[in-house]
Amino acid sequence: MIQEIFTLLDGLQTDLADLFAMGFAVFIRIGAMMALLPAFGEQVVPVRIRLGLTLAFTAITAPALAPIMPPAPAAPGPLLTLIAAEAVAGLALGIGLRLFSMALQTAGTIAAQATSLSQFFGGAGVDPQPAMAQILVMAGLALAVTADLHVAVAELIMLSYSFFPPARFPDAASLGEWGLAQVARAFTLAFTLAMPFVILSLLFYVALGAINKAMPQLMVAFVGAPAITWAGLAVLMLTAPLILPIWHENFQSFLINPTRPLP
Repeated sequence: MIQEIFTLLDGLQTDLADLFAMGFAVFIRIGAMMALLPAFGEQVVPVRIRLGLTLAFTAITAPALAPIMPPAPAAPGPLLTLIAAEAVAGLALGIGLRLFSMALQTAGTIAAQATSLSQFFGGAGVDPQPAMAQILVMAGLALAVTADLHVAVAELIMLSYSFFPPARFPDAASLGEWGLAQVARAFTLAFTLAMPFVILSLLFYVALGAINKAMPQLMVAFVGAPAITWAGLAVLMLTAPLILPIWHENFQSFLINPTRPLP
């Protein structure tokens, strides 16, 4: 009887060790991803909350990933390889998601520069940025969170193991090509979202130049500065309900299929 109990305890110990190793590998990938994840991984979010979210995502996704996870490595070399590979995969996913937040910030900065609002108030976040960029970023993150971002992130974590296999480093050429495509996509999205403000600025300054040519005695700077400021705020009010859904649609498409830019 005692021998059977010891045998049962030994088997339980082995199962717990494998379960802990599997959960630890998933935790490494999610932790690296959480460091750059929009909304949940912002620097203004306390570290304890981010750690709690990482543990929560691990508890949610680890049972579904158990059949595909490799056995627990016993030697230090394979263990370090597992940790490094999972960290690289998590950072790649986090950077891909963070680029969408940076796209909103870039679009807001372009819009603020075009409408002479870049020096007003400064940033309320950790990184200084124009008020218009801060408004767009906060509104975009709020939209993503209210649209079940946590569910989409959990699905992305499980999906990531199909193109980032566990304990294997990604191919450097493919990863570099994928990253370059994501950066190009983010800047394209940023310029697309800021285009109404750039067009407004171009038309306004062309008209201002024509007025100055026709009436040299008029101090166009005193007339133009308040006008472009008011026009920029008006365009922001009119275009924000269109800008944010476009951004969120691209963000959702990445969450559903992050490898789309790859050939």
